[in-house]
Amino acid sequence: MDFREIEAKWAKFWEEHPELSSGVDNDTKRKKFYVLVEFPYPSGSGLHIGHAFSFTGADVQARFRRMQGYNVMFPMGWDSFGLPTENYAIKTKRKPQEIAKENEQAFKKQMKKLAYSFDWNREISTADPNYYKWTQWIFIQLFKKGLAYKKEMPINWCPSCKIGLANEEVIDGKCERCRAEVSRRNIAQWIVKITDYADKLIEGLGKTNFIEKVKQAQINWIGKSEGARIKFKIQNSKFKIKELEIFTTRPDTLFGATFMVVAPEHKLVLQILNPSFDSPLDRGESKTAPALLREGVGEGFDLDAVKNYVINAGKKSEMERTELNKEKTGVFSGLYAINPATGKEIPIWISDFVLAAYGTGAIMAVPAHDERDFAFAKKFGLPIVPVVMPDNGHDFEKEAYTDVNVGKIVNSPPINGMTPAEAFKKMIEWLVEYKIGEKTNSYHLRDWIFSRQHYWGEPIPMVWCEKCGWMPIPEEELPVKLPEVEHYEPTDTGESPLSQMTDWVKTKCPVCGGEARRETDTMPNWAGSDWYFVRYLDPRNEKEIAGMEEMKYWMPVDLYIGGDEHNTLHLLYSRFIYKFLYDLGVVPTKEPYFRRMSHGVILGPDGQRMSKSRGNVVVPDEIVEKYGVDVVRMYLMFMGPFEGTMAWNEKTLLGVKRFLEKLERLVYKHIKSNCASNKWAQVIINKKIDGITRNIESFGYNTAIAKMMEMINELQIKNYELRIEDIKKIIKLAAPMVPYLAEELWNKVKDNNDSKSVHQAEWPKAEEKYLVEEEITIAVAVNGKVREQLVVKSEDAENREEVIKKAKGLLGMKKWLEGKEVMKEFYVPGKMINLVLK
Repeated sequence: MDFREIEAKWAKFWEEHPELSSGVDNDTKRKKFYVLVEFPYPSGSGLHIGHAFSFTGADVQARFRRMQGYNVMFPMGWDSFGLPTENYAIKTKRKPQEIAKENEQAFKKQMKKLAYSFDWNREISTADPNYYKWTQWIFIQLFKKGLAYKKEMPINWCPSCKIGLANEEVIDGKCERCRAEVSRRNIAQWIVKITDYADKLIEGLGKTNFIEKVKQAQINWIGKSEGARIKFKIQNSKFKIKELEIFTTRPDTLFGATFMVVAPEHKLVLQILNPSFDSPLDRGESKTAPALLREGVGEGFDLDAVKNYVINAGKKSEMERTELNKEKTGVFSGLYAINPATGKEIPIWISDFVLAAYGTGAIMAVPAHDERDFAFAKKFGLPIVPVVMPDNGHDFEKEAYTDVNVGKIVNSPPINGMTPAEAFKKMIEWLVEYKIGEKTNSYHLRDWIFSRQHYWGEPIPMVWCEKCGWMPIPEEELPVKLPEVEHYEPTDTGESPLSQMTDWVKTKCPVCGGEARRETDTMPNWAGSDWYFVRYLDPRNEKEIAGMEEMKYWMPVDLYIGGDEHNTLHLLYSRFIYKFLYDLGVVPTKEPYFRRMSHGVILGPDGQRMSKSRGNVVVPDEIVEKYGVDVVRMYLMFMGPFEGTMAWNEKTLLGVKRFLEKLERLVYKHIKSNCASNKWAQVIINKKIDGITRNIESFGYNTAIAKMMEMINELQIKNYELRIEDIKKIIKLAAPMVPYLAEELWNKVKDNNDSKSVHQAEWPKAEEKYLVEEEITIAVAVNGKVREQLVVKSEDAENREEVIKKAKGLLGMKKWLEGKEVMKEFYVPGKMINLVLK
């Protein structure tokens, strides 16, 4: 059969009759099933094999559920904002709007070729103003609820690419793209307070069917810790900052705090370097204070040393700064704090192992019980005071004692003699009583940096007014459309290219009507992908994100398929936004997703990650052109477990091709069959229906295909005559995997009572009466006492004479029958034989 011919034929048919392969009906009484696959970033290189793998897995599930009678939602769209499109636009001197649209159309064409049954009536793009109008609306609601604010934050800055870099993009202090030396810049950015939802994000996992590793990834990233917030007064401070606030999970070790450490970016350090410095955000500016002056610090302070240390720390990534085994570095700030428990002065040091973005940017150091603090204290000659003593003693001059959950508290008058667990509770009470601190929780989770100093993204719908401050655009004026510009290269200042558009930037304050300027930062590409699954439900709604009735029917998503790399941040951000919308009363459920399924990874033929440099990239279009869509689809699902890591193997692909040819021959052989039902053929087919159904439901696609292969082989070997109804069942079983071939074969065998498309046909159900064991064990008794067991094929169990003959011939029966006459033979079919001897 010419696969190109049948692909063209049925692709045209499905295009003309989408309701037969992908449509959603409006009958809300039907049981629904919402299959969501992570929508792609449409790059110029087109669909890669990873896309084909995950999309095929999702499509198999969608087609299978439709045939089971579900009303299936299976939408697709485009995550079109992002840096790669902007970079390509700069390189080719074209508009990113044009490039994004071209890429979307190219991806869509490839998806249709691969027979993905997406409901294209629900297609969305994050770069469409009609879509990002609602992304902007969500941001305004966050701002109104106090969950979005502007703050100066340190970021990695590449002077060559003129962009901020994620920590993972900085290697050995250099930009991974251009190898330029990276520095740290303080830039005013919009922040979204996801930390306010930390507890809800943990608690909500109990309402999901996520696998344990996904739940744990979320919990670990949030990193909830119980402890206390404590304030340390700065001795004789001449600066605006009069105290340092820290969070500790071990308030019971407070008496052992002998020094403090602040991050190089801490505002106290900036004030030391420039006493006139105040927060630039007070003025709505994004400049940092110059390191020029210093006064009011104590003896031993070295201005140049502090200045150089801060500069050098700014060249390191966060990962480099926080390596546990790296040599500890630091510089004395010249200031002292008062330990609120002991009343003693303790020095304040500056070190890059403390990060401004974590916690408060300051820590209390207890060197007797922390390896990092111990190494720092040893290097700089700082005191070490033990406050937890193990029963067998410990040499605190040699190393820290870190197993602080075992032992007794010492050198801590209010809690001496207590166990650490007892002391934790008592110390919290003591801190509160003396107004030194309070019980609180801390989280590894950090607030979400929501600004990007780039052109290609959603404009942040805010304006700055000298009189009113930051004000949102009136909702009725949304969307704030991204203006088309002549130049969208990044700027040297770190500001968005939109800042150069004077006419666009200048505007009126929506509150007082005075002069104002628009925010020129754009949103991160995460913004549009955090709620897209809701918009699919009602994509043309101009009055709200989606209609409540549609959401009540379809939400939550029943199955969300995506990569492990998105099991933490994307899942967390999107759950946060959805929970926020739930609190607003905009969406009907507390959680957006019921089940999360992680797809696997396909390696190159050499067993290595695919990359152009290795020359091992498999291009879906090329393989499809050579072997056809159905072969590629089935091979992708046959390679191994859907969640596994597999290497591409063209020999196995050829085996799949031969199997489909065998399937085709079997159908054509029996296409005009009018034979009666063969019991043993029914046993084979029904047992495979049962197994394949279970496998597909549990994503055991490779096992399901193996069962199909076993079924076809067994039917051929035994040469059973098959009814046309048997053939229809076999075609249905193959349909989700090989939609083109199944549709072609269905068209050959269907009658007027069948559905027009196999993909609208009812999924076959196994008949219980045929789900018998292929081999059964029959008890063999002599004069009523069981002496042996006989194993026969279930199809042979009805032959009484043959079964009794085999029973008499058993080796173990020799001693019971030898020399004796059998008077009577009783047989309960498939159960028992009783031989009555004379």
